Amino acid sequence: QVQLVESGGGLVQPGGSLRLSCAASGTIYSINAMGWYRQAPGKGRELVATIPSGGNTNTADSVKGRFTISRDNAKNTVYLQMNNLKPEDTAVYSCYAHITGLTTGPADYWGQGTQVTVSS
Repeated sequence: QVQLVESGGGLVQPGGSLRLSCAASGTIYSINAMGWYRQAPGKGRELVATIPSGGNTNTADSVKGRFTISRDNAKNTVYLQMNNLKPEDTAVYSCYAHITGLTTGPADYWGQGTQVTVSS
């Protein structure tokens, strides 16, 4: 069994910052890519940022320069540091990870989602 647990969402004023965390646990052999998506009310899911096990990160133009993705492989955790938040960043943020289990093949796993609301 593999699961992803997110934390760090909440309500913040415009210009503020939040840090999201997503920890993978269970019978994990290896983790390849990890990342974050978001979905605002009435809109489709949008890729925010991804980070491979090695190599360069990929960040959406809409958040470039404000959001930073990072990971701690020892903790099987991916982070999303969000600075200078704007009302249009309001959405449910979900993490994902491409994981190979000890007894299962590679598959994508998703967190439960965490609400981020940017409002004054």
